[in-house]
Amino acid sequence: MASEKVETVIAGNYVEMEREEGSSKSTKSKFSKFLWDGGSVYDAWFSCASNQVAQVLLTLPYSFSQLGLLSGILFQLLYGLMGSWTAYLISVLYVEYRTRKEREKVDFRNHVIQWFEVLDGLLGKHWRNVGLLFNCTFLVFGSVIQLIACASNIYYINDNLDKRTWTYIFGACCATTVFVPSFHNYRIWSFLGLVMTSYTAWYMTIASLIHGQIEGVKHSGPTTMVLYFTGATNILYTFGGHAVTVEIMHAMWKPQKFKLIYLVATLYVLTLTLPSASAVYWAFGDLLLTHSNALSLLPKNGFRDTAVILMLIHQFITFGFACTPLYFVWEKFLRVHDTKSVLKRALARLPVVIPIWFLAIIFPFFGPINSTVGSLLVSFTVYIIPSLAHMITFSSASARENAVERPPPFIGGWAGLYCANIFVVVWVLVVGFGFGGWASTLNFIRQIDSFGLFTKCYQCPPHKA
Repeated sequence: MASEKVETVIAGNYVEMEREEGSSKSTKSKFSKFLWDGGSVYDAWFSCASNQVAQVLLTLPYSFSQLGLLSGILFQLLYGLMGSWTAYLISVLYVEYRTRKEREKVDFRNHVIQWFEVLDGLLGKHWRNVGLLFNCTFLVFGSVIQLIACASNIYYINDNLDKRTWTYIFGACCATTVFVPSFHNYRIWSFLGLVMTSYTAWYMTIASLIHGQIEGVKHSGPTTMVLYFTGATNILYTFGGHAVTVEIMHAMWKPQKFKLIYLVATLYVLTLTLPSASAVYWAFGDLLLTHSNALSLLPKNGFRDTAVILMLIHQFITFGFACTPLYFVWEKFLRVHDTKSVLKRALARLPVVIPIWFLAIIFPFFGPINSTVGSLLVSFTVYIIPSLAHMITFSSASARENAVERPPPFIGGWAGLYCANIFVVVWVLVVGFGFGGWASTLNFIRQIDSFGLFTKCYQCPPHKA
């Protein structure tokens, strides 16, 4: 009875919004809504799946060369499961926060709830500040990675310009995402993004199998602890796309239905990442250690160029996914978040893109930057903070008794849930942040020593005259 009542309260405002926005019966309005106005379970699934795989698809073979095949597969399965678990925890905390607020008659129709606000409402300002710091920093570097990936990919079609120049160009292109109001408006882009990554993953798999193993191929990994834990934290980053989970949930008409969406999205993503990373590693082996972008090793032809172009478009979409929560934070800081003027909000958002653009030019290290971000930021943002926040929120008997969402029976009740959370915190703190932070930071410093900051063309082959 209680859960049914909560569902009605949560969904209520969204139903009203849907009716208001769907009042026009014109064909143009219906077509626009079909492409633009998403809030279903399917929209959320497409958003989670397309945002999760992104450009990291191209660096996973590099991670396999660092980890070895067996460890690469096991880490993908482990972090895929752990990522789905913490996404579930975030969804529980979101529903708990929103239910409490709506019981107080708070109206969210012109306000997008974000993770730091959930932490603030449930645990206080200190948790809010920590959540805001980690989340925003992660999203900034997540956006930086997309720009670096754009430049890295386009170079394999057109090497007349160096990667740094391509970064300038794509930085300007990605700045146009300031005009996308919210995650409601990513319906068609999320769908297309997943189609694009699915094509690229299966192209990598089939092209590697057809190409066959290079002469004298070696599969030495793992060879050093630095490489091993660097590869592991890149996979930690792969399944850590929850920095936008709350915003994706808020865009749903019935956000309480989010629970299993991330898990199902992860299972689909594994059908893309495991075959592609394994096949490329089988074909090229240790050569991947100096080629962090797998597309650089596959033969140049129409299929590869198609994969490059599709990934470029997808990275543009993912840049928008990573930046949109930052746009919301900035809008709230400037007090323009509730305005209905798209142009006014777009102008207010522009300053967010500038530091991202600048950082992509300073640190163009495609591959190593993923591992560094994974160990130092994703470990806390995606795994440790949600697990600790959930345990503390429901630490009292009264909080557990009145919880909107109770633990699933198969986990073993509250005791089983706490055991799972403690395992996630300890594992990620020791393996992800501890060993992973040490290894990825050391590897990142080596890239700076080898190539330098502001390097013009990271890992580019000698240019033919």
